[in-house]
Amino acid sequence: MPTEQIPNYQIAIFKGKEIRKTIFNKEWYFSIVDVIEALTGSPTPRQYWGKIKQREFIDNQLSPIWVQLKLESSDGKKYETDCANTENIFRIIQSVPSPKAEPLKRWLAKVGYERIQEIENPELATKRTKLLYKLKGYPDDWIEKRMRGIAVREELTDEWQKRGAQEQKDYEILTAEISQAAFGVSPSEYKKLKGLKRENLRDHMDDFELILTMLSEKTTTEIHRTKDSKGLPMLKDDARVGGQIAGTARKQIERKIGRPIVSKSNFLKSKDVKRLKKG
Repeated sequence: MPTEQIPNYQIAIFKGKEIRKTIFNKEWYFSIVDVIEALTGSPTPRQYWGKIKQREFIDNQLSPIWVQLKLESSDGKKYETDCANTENIFRIIQSVPSPKAEPLKRWLAKVGYERIQEIENPELATKRTKLLYKLKGYPDDWIEKRMRGIAVREELTDEWQKRGAQEQKDYEILTAEISQAAFGVSPSEYKKLKGLKRENLRDHMDDFELILTMLSEKTTTEIHRTKDSKGLPMLKDDARVGGQIAGTARKQIERKIGRPIVSKSNFLKSKDVKRLKKG
């Protein structure tokens, strides 16, 4: 089930190298190419991984220990990328002759241990996420809205999964339907407007944007339950209606405050500007 990516779910840093990661089947999956690059410093990590893949698995007719997941690239677009969970990343590392392997093993073990802790005690994941936002400079009131938004989103994706949305593409279609109706732009257009690439769009929303996002997604969830909608076409119709309700609220707010809700402003950057002016 797709889970919304939040800080430290999307990008990890190892020895100054970015390692993309995501949640798939309720566990961490890492970009193998990124791990290879961090581990070896190779200027051609894809070719390096290709040789390992051929030698260790394909030639030996072993079952693949990786899956292809869509991860965002430096150009802002998502591509199918070879990914593996912590256990299989360890297996791949064993095939890489590099003195850098040992610290990476320790780092992966730490990530895996934290994930086990979070499964046993979900409050730890919440606390860790709040701390990450705090360290990034977000105020407590914003963090509370963001955390509530994450819970609302997960409730919605649970409904989508139960009601027939299976592929990642299905979730993207439904999310785009809500966004288009609520804000007049798709998520990709929204990110482009704010000048974002790999960053999480919701991490750069202000209070109004977060509240309207929650309103649209919570409404969509309740419409699904009331109508007992099943299958992508019906879910898509509900998503549009849920987004339209939030869109109506947005337009009314805009008329009263005299400015658009959807804008180029970046929440953290706008806060920094205000602090600089006060200083």
